[in-house]
Amino acid sequence: MEPKYTDLEFAKLDIDREHRRGCSEAVFGECKTAEQLVEIFAEFQKQGQNVLATRVNKEKADVLKREFSQVEYNEPANTLVLKSKEISKVGEVAICTGGTGDIPVAEEAAETAEFYGSNVKKYYDVGVAGIHRLFDNIEEIKKANVIIAVAGMEGALGGILTGLVDVPVIAVPTSVGYGSSFKGLSALLTMLNSCAEGMTVVNIDNGFGAGYSASRINKLICSGRKMN
Repeated sequence: MEPKYTDLEFAKLDIDREHRRGCSEAVFGECKTAEQLVEIFAEFQKQGQNVLATRVNKEKADVLKREFSQVEYNEPANTLVLKSKEISKVGEVAICTGGTGDIPVAEEAAETAEFYGSNVKKYYDVGVAGIHRLFDNIEEIKKANVIIAVAGMEGALGGILTGLVDVPVIAVPTSVGYGSSFKGLSALLTMLNSCAEGMTVVNIDNGFGAGYSASRINKLICSGRKMN
């Protein structure tokens, strides 16, 4: 049997994942050196596959931009994308934030959802401190197939959105907040304990996980695939 991964010694790249799961592998860049990321990107490019790296700081990104002229870096999101082929996008994922401080996590979610084939619309700074801002946009938000709610502090945005719409809502607690928010734990617990049924919650600051899941749900809806 031919190997289904490429062994770079420091990493074993799952080059079969796109065939097996329909989505290419993503790379967690925070724990990798710039040199390791260069090797990983070069291998995916050699395989003709797109690659997304998350949690990549600007210093590492600058190294990769010198090596790959077509690499795209989103600095607020700390994401890097190298495309070997065009990405077709379908449907719509709406991404809402409670405040401006939640935007970096929301941008990670947006970059991820777009990388995996979804159109994205953003509704930033629509949190509960001025809830009329959310209501001004709610009819547009409802048009999406999936909604991602990104919020720190008390994390109420997810539950409010879930109570207003008839589509899946994925809530992302962020580490934004004062001391008693416990670096996002308060928002996480609020979301987990929401009485608005049907809301899914990912880990603190996990924009990638929310964007990936939202895109998979969106694409299933667009394909008309029925769940057994």
